[in-house]
Amino acid sequence: MLSPESLSLPTCKIISRMIPVKAVLFDYGMVLSGPIDPTAWAQMRSITGLSEELLHRGYWAHRHPYDRGDLTGLAYWRNVATDAGILLTPDQIEALIAADVDLWGQLNLPMLEWAQSLQRAGFPTGILSNIGDAMSAGLLARFDWLAHFNHRVWSHTLNLAKPEAAIYRHAAEGLNTPPANILFIDDRLDNIEAAIAAGMQAIQYHLDHARFEQEMESRGLTSLLRLAPAEPAAQTS
Repeated sequence: MLSPESLSLPTCKIISRMIPVKAVLFDYGMVLSGPIDPTAWAQMRSITGLSEELLHRGYWAHRHPYDRGDLTGLAYWRNVATDAGILLTPDQIEALIAADVDLWGQLNLPMLEWAQSLQRAGFPTGILSNIGDAMSAGLLARFDWLAHFNHRVWSHTLNLAKPEAAIYRHAAEGLNTPPANILFIDDRLDNIEAAIAAGMQAIQYHLDHARFEQEMESRGLTSLLRLAPAEPAAQTS
């Protein structure tokens, strides 16, 4: 998942390379998903009884260990509560986990539709997301379309997280594609820089799809934006 610092990054940054793109690797949060849901955040405040400041501080203080798999969803929310000096019941933690999925459950439809157009054309796609165990379980239960990506890397399953180099290598191996031929899309600059260091091509994205398409076109990748669906395989008698 993504921290608030990403919101201050430039709308889109492209690292240009004249190397063919043979697979596209997407982040989930703020790329395939849209802005966080303020209703879900208000629900978290209601469940915990915490002020905006205290909930914000606790939510992000333990997020990276949660995404990395150092903490389970249960342990994460217990740590948030401990930091704030409150106790949470099992029912409250269950409700917070559900609200957290809602928080990141709004979709960025232009990006999702493009990903699905790539899939209809038979073009390899993957997901590389920093995400905790309860979050990934909730999203997988909610969104059937996640199953259509050729390879999905949920950070907690590897006990790794972006921007660690090993997680990019794992994603490339899962896509069976050399890193140089993978286009990675993420909204955080540190994750983009790490992807480039791992040998990938990269675009920094921030929920401005028209700008994203313009920059794709500037790199000569217009054809990827307009791929035709793959022809069905001929049947033999």
